[in-house]
Amino acid sequence: MRFRALCVAFGITAILTSVPRLLSGQRVPAAPQSTLFTYDSTAFSALKWREIGPFRGGRSVAVTGSAKRPSEYYFGTTGGGVFKTTDGGITWTPVTDKFFGGTVGAIGISESNPDIVYVGAGEYPIRGNVSHGDGVFKSTDGGKTWMSVGLAESRQISRVRVHPTNPDIVYVGAQGHVFGPSTERGVYKTVDGGKTWRRILYRNDSTGITDLVLDPNNPEIIYTAFWQAWRTPWQLVSGGAGSGIFKSTDGGEHWTELTHNPGLPAGVIGNIGLAVSPSNSNKVWAIVEADSGGVFRSTDGGGTWTRSNSDRRLRQRAWYYTRIFADPKDESSIYVLNTGMYRSTDNGKTFRSIQVPHGDNHDLWIA
Repeated sequence: MRFRALCVAFGITAILTSVPRLLSGQRVPAAPQSTLFTYDSTAFSALKWREIGPFRGGRSVAVTGSAKRPSEYYFGTTGGGVFKTTDGGITWTPVTDKFFGGTVGAIGISESNPDIVYVGAGEYPIRGNVSHGDGVFKSTDGGKTWMSVGLAESRQISRVRVHPTNPDIVYVGAQGHVFGPSTERGVYKTVDGGKTWRRILYRNDSTGITDLVLDPNNPEIIYTAFWQAWRTPWQLVSGGAGSGIFKSTDGGEHWTELTHNPGLPAGVIGNIGLAVSPSNSNKVWAIVEADSGGVFRSTDGGGTWTRSNSDRRLRQRAWYYTRIFADPKDESSIYVLNTGMYRSTDNGKTFRSIQVPHGDNHDLWIA
């Protein structure tokens, strides 16, 4: 009787009283509309809506901005497209709704025209529940409108780099399919703003690009890192013979492998992060996943290397992080992202933790 009384309050008396007659095969006349939908309106008069969460969405693994507009920058989510701020992060606006959404792995902005923005879809930290993307998207009006510009089968894009003076020249690092072999991996280049793409570096169908950087003082000099990795929802294999570091000095037309240069670790190599010092182009940084991995420094453009730090805090859970960034002005200062945010001011010998709101740190842009 209590159950029936409760149901009556929500206007479903006719359904309950009809059940025995339905079971006996008797025909049940339709209940009057008033019987099905009447309820005591005063029962809800005191109710008000309030937000109960969640208060924070999913991951963000991509962020970028322009030095010309230090209060304007973008971040890419792992499920909701791209957001933009014009007031230094106080307020944010979703700018890709109705154009594209889903997961964003990389964002590149034109320094010569900050209204031109390229987005690479598909996140590079390959979790068991990773989401793939649908290629590269472009905006020429600061994120108001977007268009698809190809590479739809690249699946996961780790980096998008725009030439500092020519926004039609763009480099894309494609990680490729996470769960199986894929020939859509490697470094791609466009010279016509995304109308056409040419693959300029490829390793094999199980090794994709995990990082890609342009020399801030000479965009013809490019460094990129391969990562041989694959996974299933329950297993990750990180590292292999395909992982390594390459360099080009002619805009990607020719490449030299640096992986086995003096000072870099031997054996199986996994994920790699790269950075070039804007204040000294000869100084190149790498954080390498390996048994003898860590933070490595080169002072001759990648010719030789020295391991400056082997702290496990900087390279734990390497498949999920492994990012390093050079300070724009101080060549002795670098940042490493992991379960914390860490900064060194002594060429990587020691690192101190910087307090941040959350444990996961995936990308960094310095105005």
